Amino acid sequence: MKNFLILTACIGALSAAAPAFGTDLSGQPVKIKAPPLPVAAPIIDWSGYYIGVNGGWGTSHNCWDFNGVTAEGCHDSAGGTIGGQIGYRWHIFNMVYGIEGQGNWADFNGSNVSTAFPATTIGTKTDAFGLLTGHIGYAFNAVLLYAKGGAAVTSNTYYINSAATGTEIAKNNDVRWGGALGVGAEVSITPNWSTGVEYTHLFMQRSNVSFPAALGADRVHQDVDLITARLNYKFGPAFAK
Repeated sequence: MKNFLILTACIGALSAAAPAFGTDLSGQPVKIKAPPLPVAAPIIDWSGYYIGVNGGWGTSHNCWDFNGVTAEGCHDSAGGTIGGQIGYRWHIFNMVYGIEGQGNWADFNGSNVSTAFPATTIGTKTDAFGLLTGHIGYAFNAVLLYAKGGAAVTSNTYYINSAATGTEIAKNNDVRWGGALGVGAEVSITPNWSTGVEYTHLFMQRSNVSFPAALGADRVHQDVDLITARLNYKFGPAFAK
């Protein structure tokens, strides 16, 4: 009987304490773990030396004038090109400035029947070109848009063939200088690698091309259009400090 009374008293005491204990718990603040702060995307720094390769397509538009007076017609010399580039960029705020040297092998070849001398075919082959250009661009973090301008040089072979048989009658080689203007877009794909596409137009000076005395000379005007894909590797850190 004594044990029964003690058990009854304990149950009553626990029943009385339960509401008060629940009240104390309900008053405690609930601890909720704060969500992690968003991680900002790294800011790409385009500054530094870079080296790369390029390849694509080109067209050289060539117009011949016999002795600089009599038009012989025009032709497009088209074909593939592959080469490399090396340069340096300065990234200041969102503006990017740079200087670049580029050298390419080319296979631009074309011809037409001379309008002044229909028995002959006149042709132009461009086998190489080089560029030295300054760049100015605007960086949208990992995307760089830019314009370029500077000097250009082309290596050309000019030939005269028989229109009937294709036999070579004469040829001459010529290296000419001119100017270059272009635009491009480049995207950073890893911390140090970037890829892009570029269009460039070459304004080449007129050049006198001499052949054997019996054939005289021609003044040749040349313009070149280039579309190339590029892959660059930049040395040094790719993210702004």
